[in-house]
Amino acid sequence: MSKVRVLAGTHKGAFILTSDGKRQQWDVSGPHFAGWEVYHLKGSPADPNRIYCAPSTGWHGQVIQRSDDGGKTWEPVGNKFSYEGTPGTHMWYDGTPHPWEFKRVWHIEPSLSDPDKVYAGVEDAAIFESGDGGKNWTELPGLREHDTAKGWQPGAGGMCLHTIVLDPSDPKRIYVAISAAGAFRSDDGGASWKPINRGLHSQYIPDPTAEVGHCVHRIAMHRNRPGVLFMQKHWDVMRSDDAGDNWREVSGNLPTDFGFAIDVHAHEPETIYVVPIKSDSEHFPPEGKLRVFRSRSGGNEWEALTKGLPQSNCFVNVLRDAMAVDTMDDCGIYFGTTGGQVYVSADAGDNWAPIVRDLPPVLSVEVQTLA
Repeated sequence: MSKVRVLAGTHKGAFILTSDGKRQQWDVSGPHFAGWEVYHLKGSPADPNRIYCAPSTGWHGQVIQRSDDGGKTWEPVGNKFSYEGTPGTHMWYDGTPHPWEFKRVWHIEPSLSDPDKVYAGVEDAAIFESGDGGKNWTELPGLREHDTAKGWQPGAGGMCLHTIVLDPSDPKRIYVAISAAGAFRSDDGGASWKPINRGLHSQYIPDPTAEVGHCVHRIAMHRNRPGVLFMQKHWDVMRSDDAGDNWREVSGNLPTDFGFAIDVHAHEPETIYVVPIKSDSEHFPPEGKLRVFRSRSGGNEWEALTKGLPQSNCFVNVLRDAMAVDTMDDCGIYFGTTGGQVYVSADAGDNWAPIVRDLPPVLSVEVQTLA
């Protein structure tokens, strides 16, 4: 029987949660890197034993850790991230120039085919690449040196490159999202980049339909239909049917279109999931009810999924990297909260149960389906 491995990054370490295909009983391993802030960890699709992790502390800084045995042991492999090319500046909140500086890794994205190749999205917004299992890192400077980069400004959480999506049909195509610059696509392996924000509308920027400046929270893709993208923006849930060239809103009947997380059912490309949050100033579920919303029509028509989730006095948040799906026949949906809970639905969202309840605030959730 297949097994499932859930990788949870938290404010105080990483946790590995393992179960069989029934996803009812779970073994909990951790905290790994206890006391360290783990923004993200993710397993390699090319090697089920390979996991990359990005823990950091104010004292030790950023260190990339790698496991080659499914998280039983770890090796620090690299911590050198330096911007390439022209130093340059971006715009700060008050419109003054601010020099680029490395602060932390927000997102780790292993290659789909090579276990030693991995990408990192960092703050200040840049993308790095390693071809030797995380030991050495090189910036792909074409993004940060884009003509629009001088006008990028940080979102509330910093100017972070927090999402990297790799196209399984085209190894040279990469999507990224930056708060608060927007979404970008490379069709040449990261050498050059194109803003893909046409159709986005953001009331909080001087030009609501500008080429860049939008606060994109997350992008999701179905592996069998890579030209169709779904986006949770600062406000609005969006969809593109042409690889990001054009977007249209599909928020429909959601109670609020603000949120962070979005993902797609592993076997149903038109089934998507979001977790609405009340507003950009009140980061908790509307009415204190923790609800995942599912659309089976690719957006616009949404149903609330509540069975097993708290429906009163719940004031947690679900962050952008804190939702994932497995590839079991009965697709499992997972998400973590800032209250330290990690939930699972083994039936595509109809019923939910907590895997664990009392972790530190959960920053990210990823899943590996193991044979």
